[in-house]
Amino acid sequence: MLAIPGLGGAALRRLLARHGSPSAVLRAGVAGAQGLLSAQQASHFAKGPQEPEALLQRTLRWLDESPQRGLLPLGDPRYPEALLNTPDPPLLLHWAGRLDLLKQRCVAVVGSRDASAQGNTHAAQFGQALSQAGFCVVSGLALGIDGAAHEGALQGPGSTIAVLGCGLDQNYPPAHRRLRERLAQDGLLLSEWLLGTPPRPAHFPQRNRIIAGLSEGCLVVEAALRSGSLITARLAAEYGREVFAIPGSIHEPLAKGCHELLKQGATLVQSPQDIFDELLPAQVRAGQTANKPPLKARTQSSPSPRPGADGTLAQTALSPALQQVLQVMDSQAVTFDVLQARCGIPTETLQSLLLDLELEGLVARLPGALLQRLYRA
Repeated sequence: MLAIPGLGGAALRRLLARHGSPSAVLRAGVAGAQGLLSAQQASHFAKGPQEPEALLQRTLRWLDESPQRGLLPLGDPRYPEALLNTPDPPLLLHWAGRLDLLKQRCVAVVGSRDASAQGNTHAAQFGQALSQAGFCVVSGLALGIDGAAHEGALQGPGSTIAVLGCGLDQNYPPAHRRLRERLAQDGLLLSEWLLGTPPRPAHFPQRNRIIAGLSEGCLVVEAALRSGSLITARLAAEYGREVFAIPGSIHEPLAKGCHELLKQGATLVQSPQDIFDELLPAQVRAGQTANKPPLKARTQSSPSPRPGADGTLAQTALSPALQQVLQVMDSQAVTFDVLQARCGIPTETLQSLLLDLELEGLVARLPGALLQRLYRA
């Protein structure tokens, strides 16, 4: 089912809720999907998956290469409860490494790919300190802060989980080949993407919801205002997780994202103890959380253009392509397929444009693979 193009997680969950299992869904066919799919989705469903036999053989070969590999469907008792209770849990996770790490308390550590030397040092130090305290560090295996956090966490018993924006058989990023190999032995690699899926811009915001969902807290080490790390922090806040940020110089661009989070109510962090004070012990955390104001602007993590006289967003700073996408979006949430049908932009190009709009705070991804345009009052 996951190999059928054009079906999002929300549609697949509706089908599973009606029929109970993937095999039952496929046996029921298009008739059994009546009322659950759009016309375009029903057309994709009728055509079925692309090259299913090739995908099956690829997956079986990958599983046979190591006993530390497997598949984790939504109904599996080993599926992490924290992720299960989020609005849009992945239907299937591919894993490699130590699956027992999913049972540990987790803290996300995220930040810029173009991190400063000091930022990388902070990420490694916080990653190691969290791991030494028994927390499993969750990040995205990207260059910069992510990689440094993974390296630090591998030095402690808590270890680390890397959530990828591509299939687990893809060597991405190439510079982290050796780190991937270490994680596949002493940590854990996770991905919802089928084997053979390359990294694409639209995959990373979706990947970020898994990072936020697995974790009870999210630390942003360094981030620019237009940063995917702020998307992760926003999702963490929406899921009711603690959000932490390390401050920096007011003249440093990579500190501006952290400062924006701090203005919105994130916890200022100067040492790992600041995180422990919030998360340990549980009784202290519960008391502090109850009296703590919520993180502001949870649907928008970065500044957007000011509204014009008619109350709509001023779009003069946007490229014509970005303006075109916004113009065909109304206030109602839409699926990617519906949006693409409206604007007629190729899939890869539209995914890239949506990522830019999300980083600008003009579009939000909602549970169920829905997209919605954001307006400022």
